[in-house]
Amino acid sequence: MAETEDAPAFHELPVEEVRRITSGVFAVEEPESVGEVLDETIDGPGGDLPIRIYLPEGEQPFPVTMFFHGGGFVSGGLGSHDELCRRLTNTTEVAVVAVDYRLAPENPFPAAVEDAYAATEWVVANGGEHGLDTDRLAVTGDSAGGNLAAVVTLMARDRDGPSIERQVLLYPPVSHHLNWDSVDENGDGYFITKEDLTWFDDHYFENPIDEMNVYASPLLAANLGNLPSATIVTGGFDPLRDEAIAYAERLEAAGVDVSHYHYEDVIHAFVQMAARPFEFDPSEDALTDIAGDLRSALE
Repeated sequence: MAETEDAPAFHELPVEEVRRITSGVFAVEEPESVGEVLDETIDGPGGDLPIRIYLPEGEQPFPVTMFFHGGGFVSGGLGSHDELCRRLTNTTEVAVVAVDYRLAPENPFPAAVEDAYAATEWVVANGGEHGLDTDRLAVTGDSAGGNLAAVVTLMARDRDGPSIERQVLLYPPVSHHLNWDSVDENGDGYFITKEDLTWFDDHYFENPIDEMNVYASPLLAANLGNLPSATIVTGGFDPLRDEAIAYAERLEAAGVDVSHYHYEDVIHAFVQMAARPFEFDPSEDALTDIAGDLRSALE
């Protein structure tokens, strides 16, 4: 996949325009069918918190993965990742629970983290009523959502919370600093730029000191032991490549079982291109790898 010079410069746009682009670029007219889709609104830390439950075909109860969407903590939602969640449901035969967490700058850190963790707790407490086997639980997220998935596993460990079997992190930002070779190499012309990363962080963090919080930058955590096994996906032309690789290495050093899938000639957010109308081959390959890991962890 070559450079993407025609991609929008997010950092030059108003927040609402970024949200409009994010919600529309992966939308499809006829979504892939799944067994059932349930829209629920639960009590979240900031009020009503929408979630969407995707059930595969087959006999209930189903193992389940939480899904936290990308969008730099500023954009994205249930609509922007609907087709990916449907593909994930059908490919894995695992139920997917997507969380419409609060967005910055209206709701800066730690609002998204609080919503992600609260939704996970709700699923564990109530998922049985919706066809979910919450004893077989994973967390999945792409980009900003990958950060949230990693953070939820840390919080669950630290708070003696939900038992999570697998964390699936797709090109996650785990450090919120830009001193990486991959940022220098890929920070211009490859969909997400260095300026975009700064723009997203400026909206997510009300106070720069929050960037050092381990529930914002899990790479800074002193202890990464006793965490769920991990699937980490990285791309060669992604500015976030090196920090995600560093996280995989630190997890392995802490004794966590890690499957790291690296796709050399791809950009940030490429897994979403497994959804129609893109049907990008490396994206399909990544989705197959992710599905295999989830099925194995949750069987």
